[in-house]
Amino acid sequence: MNRDYPPAVKRWRDPLVSLLLRVAASGWAPPSWFRPPLPEIHSRTAHSGNLNIEIVSHCWQYAHFLVYQLSSLVRFPPQRAQVTMTVYYCEEDEETAALLAYFGAMKVSNVRWQWRSLPRRALFRRGIGRNEAALATPADWIWFTDCDLMFREGCLDGLVTQLQGRRDALVYPRIERVTPLLADQDVMLNPNLQTQRLADVDDTRFTELPRDRATGPLQITHGDVARAVGYCARLHYYQRPSETWCKAREDRAFRWLLGTQGTPLDIPGVYRIRHESKGRYTGSTRNTKVRGAIRRFAMRFKEGK
Repeated sequence: MNRDYPPAVKRWRDPLVSLLLRVAASGWAPPSWFRPPLPEIHSRTAHSGNLNIEIVSHCWQYAHFLVYQLSSLVRFPPQRAQVTMTVYYCEEDEETAALLAYFGAMKVSNVRWQWRSLPRRALFRRGIGRNEAALATPADWIWFTDCDLMFREGCLDGLVTQLQGRRDALVYPRIERVTPLLADQDVMLNPNLQTQRLADVDDTRFTELPRDRATGPLQITHGDVARAVGYCARLHYYQRPSETWCKAREDRAFRWLLGTQGTPLDIPGVYRIRHESKGRYTGSTRNTKVRGAIRRFAMRFKEGK
């Protein structure tokens, strides 16, 4: 059972636990201490033919991104996969709830919509929804992602081609196509959700970015593995509700628990919108500007610019 500690205790306990888990995930502790045994590779089903794929996304006050993700499934529906699109959200986020109601009424070939409402504090810890989905998924493969990612032309059918007969615990796209860090006033970040609920992007604004590991929006997990170990299920810190939206440290912990950075695959049509400010976090205008400046610098450093 997860304990929810009082604020006075959290002030010193949570930063310490977070630090210790980050140290452990750096390789300082055996992952087998913190998870059930992984299914042996020979015991995992080597699925072939058309596949059942679940996509799991979270959205809090990011309906202006989610509209592009859901629209990409409508505009480019898969032919070789049965896709369940699962979105975790909170009813308090009325704009997102209205968007989901709109898409939920839409019939799309080979796509099933699945909306999962959570209390705000549970939604703010992304590991909670991901763990619930991992343990319950009936899918052959489950793709943990963020709501700023799109599955454009050929993406999901290309994924099916690449997954034929595979038993890897974790795979990811070798290349994703990304925007520069967009400012808040950029037209792409401001769709009119009253009139533009089936939206699309200008794909000329995206450039290829090679990836070297299965980062948070690119974690595609074998269904047998997901059902066996969940998503950081025994790391209780990542399963506790939070008063604020949490930085996704559990992505790294998940790779550590699986004992792999993931296997890169050639998957077309993976697009992601990048943006300067993180609107879900709390803080003053000055703090928001500082965060944006740090984010721009870190992104340029990572990309060698």
